[in-house]
Amino acid sequence: MSHFAFVMVSAGFEHGGNVIHRHLDGHSQLLVYPFESQLGNRNFSDFLASVERVQYRYPEFPEGLTAIELYEQMIDEELKTFLRKRNGSKFRDVDLKLNESNRIAAFEQILGPRPYSRSQVIEAFFRATFMAWENYYAEITDDKIYVGYSPAIGIDADRIVRDFPNVRIMHIVRNPFSAYRDTKRRPFPQPLSKYLITWNVYHCIVEMYARMYPGNVRIFRYEDLVSDKRTFMEDVARFIGVKFEPSMLYPSWNGRDISEDILPWGTVLKSTADYNRTMVDELTEAEKAQIVAGTTALARHFRFDEIDYLRLFYRA
Repeated sequence: MSHFAFVMVSAGFEHGGNVIHRHLDGHSQLLVYPFESQLGNRNFSDFLASVERVQYRYPEFPEGLTAIELYEQMIDEELKTFLRKRNGSKFRDVDLKLNESNRIAAFEQILGPRPYSRSQVIEAFFRATFMAWENYYAEITDDKIYVGYSPAIGIDADRIVRDFPNVRIMHIVRNPFSAYRDTKRRPFPQPLSKYLITWNVYHCIVEMYARMYPGNVRIFRYEDLVSDKRTFMEDVARFIGVKFEPSMLYPSWNGRDISEDILPWGTVLKSTADYNRTMVDELTEAEKAQIVAGTTALARHFRFDEIDYLRLFYRA
């Protein structure tokens, strides 16, 4: 295969990972996956298996599988649901023209004869998607960078870096008050106690990997995005190795501005500072007290105590 440049966006739940992913969509040098890139499968299990669902982990593949078997191994729930049972997809009204048979054929073609490495399978997964995407708004050329997003995949950064030594993994951290309020929109939200445990686990693990692999892994604060988008996105552009472009200042899908219509891509409804602040006020006092108790140490590490509407919770 030819040179493959690869970026993954990672985040905790309702941390703005989808928002960041969509802000990258319109960039002329980026090929941004249409939905979540759920690469995981049921063959990988470690001591963190109880913390996160398998579709959001980085996969392992048994030896000897055919290309079609490998394609089916990756859960890829959002896009496969859209392709196979569109009326059951939350994206059913999205104007995406992509025939799955063409995608599978491209996947087989890219992989070629066996045996296959994991990195080859991941590369083929992204390349085949764009080869089969009939109404993608931009030209697909070899010099572009593929961008995926999978919640919490940053906790597998060591295995991703092993496969792709030049990968860039952006992990998004958001204050737990606003993040938890948005996760309550889900039909089956996590209990607050579990949410706080995962908030700490995700960010501690990725912080470790950011120190181990500083050229590959970096943590970005969502609050910095909503307070100054241009500065934030200029920083992102430098990290992933592209020039800043104005399209990075608003969320888009397939090149179309979705600033006022970010659903169904994410539960964070608007990428603004006012929205982020308002979410804190919608929590009960009991919820706020529990969040303070569960997150103060790590929140101070990420300097949430320096943000005006969070300072009263985290001041020393």
